[in-house]
Amino acid sequence: MILGAVLALDFFQITILAFIQGLTEFLPISSSAHLILPSELFGWPDQGLTFDVAVHFGTLIAVISYFWIDIKGLSLAWIKNISGKPGNKDSQLAWLLILSSIPAGIAGFLLNEFIETSARSILVIASTSIVFAIFLYWSDYRSLKNRELTELSWQHALVIGFAQILAIVPGTSRSGVTITAALLCQFNRKAAARFSFLMAVPIIFVGGLMRSLELLSGEDQTLQLPILMYSTVLSMFVAFACIHYFLRLIEKIGFTPFVIYRIVLGMLLFMLYLFS
Repeated sequence: MILGAVLALDFFQITILAFIQGLTEFLPISSSAHLILPSELFGWPDQGLTFDVAVHFGTLIAVISYFWIDIKGLSLAWIKNISGKPGNKDSQLAWLLILSSIPAGIAGFLLNEFIETSARSILVIASTSIVFAIFLYWSDYRSLKNRELTELSWQHALVIGFAQILAIVPGTSRSGVTITAALLCQFNRKAAARFSFLMAVPIIFVGGLMRSLELLSGEDQTLQLPILMYSTVLSMFVAFACIHYFLRLIEKIGFTPFVIYRIVLGMLLFMLYLFS
């Protein structure tokens, strides 16, 4: 049964998992790496598809709410542009966001089933956590960080968009790999993070839509609405706070603390793999 896993989770487990999803969705530390830990450490059942849809919907609301002014301006400019009116910087950025989302969208559609069945292992997540932590540190160290988001070109958008394909592999971190690519394109930290978060909107929306369609095609349609609403709201508030403080802190502390954390987490996962 599709909802069996959700029904097996108690309120405490739901709270912890929704909090983890909201906290890690936009930090460059991989949400999948953290969601596997409670299962491995405490033997908790998988959160299930319904719960997955609920918490991703919460993080989607969070990023749209935080960047509402930007998203509204980009959307209106894009609509005017496709209606035949001259484009501006906002419509250009909107087109570039669409362009950057296409590679990962296609790859996710084609490879999702393979990734879900073959790559969701502790060994894979531990490896990608460490490897891409090193890439993030290297890109932050090497980048001149002298470009603003207004200087984004279609070449930059494609580079970042193709990098996002790697996030399909669990443990990579979608925000981590897109920020890494943006830094390598010489964008400053805030611009890199902002573009990464804006890219999350179409990706999370399409991913949530695919999961919702999968859910609707299942046999069991019974929903524990209060639990799902609670999960959605909790992940939304945590994700909103996470975006706010992350954007304020990266200019001061950089990405090194997240790099160190990812390496330690990867080592912990390796230990769990070796001694389990």
